[in-house]
Amino acid sequence: MLPVEELIHRIRAYQPTADAELIKRAYDYSFRMHAGQMRKSGDPYFIHPASVAGTIADLKLDTASVCAGLLHDVVEDTLATTKDIEREFGDEIAQLVDGVTKLSKINFTSKEDRQAENFRKMVVAMSRDIRVLLVKLCDRVDNMRTMEHMKPDAQERISRETMEIYAPLANRLGMANFKCELEDLAFRYLEPDGFIEVSEGIKKTKNQREKYITEVCKTLSSRLAEQGFAADVSGRAKHLYSVWRKMKQNECTVEQVHDIIAFRVIVESVSDCYASLGVIHSKWTPVPGRFKDYIALPKPNMYQSLHTTVIGPGRERVEVQIRTHEMHRVSERGIAAHWKYKERHSGGVSDDDAARFGWLKKLMEWQKDLKDPAEFLEGVKVDLFQDEVYVFTPKGDVRVFPRGATPIDFAYQIHSQLGDHITGARVNGKLESIRHKLRNGDVIEVVTSPSQQPSKDWLDYAATTSARAKIRVFLRAEHRERSFRLGKELVEREFHKASVSFSKLQKNENELRKVLEALKVSNIDELFISVGYGKIDPRDVLHTVAPPSEDGKAGEAPESIREGRLAGFVRKIVNGDDAGGIRLNGIDDVLVRYAKCCNPLPGDDILGFITRGRGITIHRRGCTKAFDTDPERRVEIQWDAKAKINRTVQLKVVTQNRVGILATVGSTFSAQGINITEANCRAGDDGRAVNIFTFMCSDLSQLKNVMRALQKVAGVVAVERA
Repeated sequence: MLPVEELIHRIRAYQPTADAELIKRAYDYSFRMHAGQMRKSGDPYFIHPASVAGTIADLKLDTASVCAGLLHDVVEDTLATTKDIEREFGDEIAQLVDGVTKLSKINFTSKEDRQAENFRKMVVAMSRDIRVLLVKLCDRVDNMRTMEHMKPDAQERISRETMEIYAPLANRLGMANFKCELEDLAFRYLEPDGFIEVSEGIKKTKNQREKYITEVCKTLSSRLAEQGFAADVSGRAKHLYSVWRKMKQNECTVEQVHDIIAFRVIVESVSDCYASLGVIHSKWTPVPGRFKDYIALPKPNMYQSLHTTVIGPGRERVEVQIRTHEMHRVSERGIAAHWKYKERHSGGVSDDDAARFGWLKKLMEWQKDLKDPAEFLEGVKVDLFQDEVYVFTPKGDVRVFPRGATPIDFAYQIHSQLGDHITGARVNGKLESIRHKLRNGDVIEVVTSPSQQPSKDWLDYAATTSARAKIRVFLRAEHRERSFRLGKELVEREFHKASVSFSKLQKNENELRKVLEALKVSNIDELFISVGYGKIDPRDVLHTVAPPSEDGKAGEAPESIREGRLAGFVRKIVNGDDAGGIRLNGIDDVLVRYAKCCNPLPGDDILGFITRGRGITIHRRGCTKAFDTDPERRVEIQWDAKAKINRTVQLKVVTQNRVGILATVGSTFSAQGINITEANCRAGDDGRAVNIFTFMCSDLSQLKNVMRALQKVAGVVAVERA
């Protein structure tokens, strides 16, 4: 266990003015509150917060962060509250502890939702103070280091969360050491066989590798010294998970992985970086396409370095990273390297550095639009990974996107209105579609049209969570508008059939209020939308103003909202007794159209799909196009048993190509009382003929009868609906 004296000594080494008394009080308070609690290993629980505080001190963070590390589990695991922490240690430490505390008392619908909501809270908290995230990462690192005593299912779940969320976060914060350690620790439990394979493969070549590293470091150092550069040169094997990833990517063994060793050259200035690159390339042949300049174009996590891969001694591929001492400090500690100790609580980061972490603010912005925690979590996974492309606006500004991004992502990052109306983009002067994948160095100019609107397909092309969230917001608003129009039409039609004037109801405040209260909606718009969604039956709306009698007969609406006698007379003439053939949630006389792709018949299992301005489109349930429709716009419907309708149907009849077969088939139709309205017959070279017959059919049973009769005809090979 880390003693408090050792902890204070570590902090005083980099912050001599640190409040030792405050740290000791936090240490003692956490020790008292966790007294009697044990870890899975059987050790006292307090070992964990003490270790987390030590890790935070290694990052050289401020006193408040160290105290938050000591206290981060007190609110969750003991009887102490956030108010208690605030009273004992002040508002700053209490806010940090609250930001890190897991949401254990909220009852989420599933473990995934719970974890996603927990992460949302962290995003909200860290948008105010990034130290929350740094404490959380230190907590996760210590938990991963002591996972061997957990059950296998817990090990896998926590490791997956670490791999998908926390390692990428550490990477985005520029904390390379944390990122590599978290990946390797998670790798051990997610791919145990792969972990053993890579570990043993690396171990076998340890002596040979160390000899090679010594040789290359000596050669590089002497070569650079000859040219007058004071350089620190070191080499190491890449971390296990990165080697495993290369093995999977290239489908090879550990021995076949190239550039398994990375060398680091640290020099005095930026100009020395580029000059050293020239020296290295003059000594060893560079591998084409493997040079990256992160000094001129830093990564979003502030990482700067020159990367090159060369053919080194023994024809081995060797990766060399060249950077200054300051760049190396940032690459090792990330945002923690930019820490500023301030008198007042301000998150601890200078304004310039905070601006470079604008992606945190963006996470905060678009997470407000997302209601589904799992959707938020999925978006975070996509946005945090390091695969990025750098593109330019026409003015030369650099924009960063995840690999796989399209002009849609670019347009939405510029402005929502630009994204909503994009039709394509000029990429390096050439017109490309919205599906075009952006590449490094592309110059993008968005092309728009006022009539263009986002469609569901766009979700397949957008790679960034912010773009996808904005597309979903638009689609939901459009769906809401369509539901409003359909609901209004259904309600007005139901009222019209009962000779009740809905327009008069809207003007009668008392009657309208009764309707809204009875159906538990806040306003008339919500009423229409609920009916359009299928949540409220339009007949229920009518029954609130004209309740039916006990024997089920239609009720009478108040005189003030009834239609005039002339209006009722016109309604009967227009509607007659003709049934629409379809019932939606028990409602008949619905505005419908039948899909031509599958030609549904009475008796077919069917599915409805709300279409803009055209009521409901009817598909057979097995129709492939029905599966392509938006699930939110699908409605459950059924055939009206009273309906008498005839629908056009096509049958594809494959026959032998012989004399008289067509006449026999035609007489079979006639025997079933069916008149063929159109026939398309084509003979093939294989001795068969394909015949498409079009005719009117009343229901599915009539169609099945004629199909069975045709299948019995000699010379008929196959019969199916076209």
